[in-house]
Amino acid sequence: MTCKPKNVAVLGSTGSIGKNALEVIAASGGTLRVSVLSAHTRLDLLIEQAIKMSPDCVIATCDETASSQDWSRLPANCELLVGSKNTEKVVRRDDIDVVVAAIVGSAGLQSTLAAVAMGKTIALANKETLVMAGPLVMGLAQETGANILPIDSEHSAVFQALRTGETNEVKRIILTASGGPFRHHTQKQLESVTVAEALAHPTWKMGPKITIDSATMMNKALEIIEARWLFDLPPDQIEVVIHPQSIVHSMVEFIDGSIVAQMSPPDMRLPIQFALHWPHRRDAIGKQLDFSENMDLQFEPADRDRFSALELGMEAAETGGTSGAVLNAANEAAVARFLNEDLSFKDIVPVCQTIVNRHSFESAPSLERLLELDRWAREEVNRWVHT
Repeated sequence: MTCKPKNVAVLGSTGSIGKNALEVIAASGGTLRVSVLSAHTRLDLLIEQAIKMSPDCVIATCDETASSQDWSRLPANCELLVGSKNTEKVVRRDDIDVVVAAIVGSAGLQSTLAAVAMGKTIALANKETLVMAGPLVMGLAQETGANILPIDSEHSAVFQALRTGETNEVKRIILTASGGPFRHHTQKQLESVTVAEALAHPTWKMGPKITIDSATMMNKALEIIEARWLFDLPPDQIEVVIHPQSIVHSMVEFIDGSIVAQMSPPDMRLPIQFALHWPHRRDAIGKQLDFSENMDLQFEPADRDRFSALELGMEAAETGGTSGAVLNAANEAAVARFLNEDLSFKDIVPVCQTIVNRHSFESAPSLERLLELDRWAREEVNRWVHT
């Protein structure tokens, strides 16, 4: 008997996660099928993906870019939808089984919430969803029975390791971080970091925003907040350790002293494959560790003086409420200014700290209030001038 393939909506298909997800689907032997693809501005690539993967529809979320795109090569049986609201509509369809939430930043929040509301399985790459609205998202998932499966490497590793024990047996989770390209830089050296240097990640190939976050360690700050809500753990049970080789993706320590780690080469296809085929595993499609060769695994404490973003993340995880949304929005705006060479690298974290300290905190905000503060924080960052 042939099993019906899972229909997958890949939101953000032209980004790094989206492209890796399509490789996993293509290698699934027909057990997975692309039903929906979405992209913001890289529409030529979106058309190429549609030609190769034969989805039912594609979504161009940027109206302006879509209006100037030549769509003549789009397959005749593929529906074109224009506008970001269509991502929310499409994930509600009964025929969508799994939603890959890979839209970068806060832009992915509402489509993910729509999928959660429908009780879908969500392969979550968009950490900003839980950073901004963790209690809302996880509370809704409990009501609808939605499965939220992380596909960033660290949280996937924790998710897998947690299956070896009971919740009340967990002492702490340990998120690993490569440390980025500047883990040995002095404060003086950080003052002259260029965009090109910050984009040269030593172990991972990622999009520009996430790569800059890795260099500032803001990605790990956001992951602390995400882990707090995803795994329902207090912040004092979440730690960060530097691991430059990016082989151990994260660890769980249990109360008996046992530490369970998930190890693999730095390849995003593995956590994506785990989530898309969950609760089953499939043959690997990427490189595997070769223990016939020498291998050194190095661990060192995370220097919170050099990586002050970690303190910001821990504070936001502890206070909850509106802190995560403001921190995330401020960081997105600050990184955009840095990439436009309008803000220095060393000012990214301080401007985020300033905006978080300045905002009017609320402990139990509505979604509307979170979105309002998201806009406010971006405006404040864009007005910010170093003094």
